Amino acid sequence: MPKFDISGHRMWWFLLSTVVIVAGIICMVVRGFNFGIDFTGGTIIDLKFDQPVTIADVRTSLGKYGLDGSTIQLSGAQSDVTASEDVMIRTTDLEEDQRKEVMATLKDDVGNYTVLREEKVGATIGGELITNAVEALLISWVLIIAYVAYRFEWKFGVAAVLALVHDILVVLGVFALTQRQIDSSFIAALLTIVGYSINDTIVIFDRIRENLKLHFRRGGDVDVLVNTSIYQTLTRSLYTVFTVMFTTLALYFFGGETTKDFAFALLVGFGSGCYSSIFIASPLWVTFRSWAEKKHAASAAAK
Repeated sequence: MPKFDISGHRMWWFLLSTVVIVAGIICMVVRGFNFGIDFTGGTIIDLKFDQPVTIADVRTSLGKYGLDGSTIQLSGAQSDVTASEDVMIRTTDLEEDQRKEVMATLKDDVGNYTVLREEKVGATIGGELITNAVEALLISWVLIIAYVAYRFEWKFGVAAVLALVHDILVVLGVFALTQRQIDSSFIAALLTIVGYSINDTIVIFDRIRENLKLHFRRGGDVDVLVNTSIYQTLTRSLYTVFTVMFTTLALYFFGGETTKDFAFALLVGFGSGCYSSIFIASPLWVTFRSWAEKKHAASAAAK
């Protein structure tokens, strides 16, 4: 049974990705992002309850005011994994009237408490830090291109980085669409996705390089070469992504509210990374190679 021609249908994969990315960019412009308190600043409240309470109890009460995305931590010498008398709440900046209402509801829902500390804090991730992170990411992409160009060729490097850009834009678009909160863990998720995606892409590129000389010595064309290399590594790629997905799904469903957005970003990114490694990166290399061959042929004809 003939295998599906992945490389030969590359324009369809490019079109699909373009539609998804353009839709994501529109969502980013129209809806914007739901930045968490790491980016916007907020209020820190330390409370000591008369009886041990759980994070779920506090979060349920805060959820009545749309504050269920707040960071809630248990602390104190007598704290355990599930409950504690000492609770720290980090939430968005609250007006005085709203703060009093939230505090009163906490007392009614969870129990009596004593306020140990209450203060407003600035963003832990400022504009300068974000700028530095973006600059570091761009530098890393340049270094990836340089290294892959040295180990393979420049067309592999550019294709790999464009696949990474594809994955990041997909994740950003999904978060803009769903309005899930973006906090410091989201940055960590993006870096994890980049590492996973480039690893998967390099595995396929390495197989293409191994097959390259032998394939053309036998008179084969580049589409057959890429399809063969993809199918030779497909089982490994799918096993890897399914294993990672199962672990991340467990984190999403059983890891608690504070890890849901982080796990969701990983799920979207790993799925996009697997897709881009198979359907975007290698077909992009075929496209770049085709352009280079046409340019070379045109130059030779002109002479």
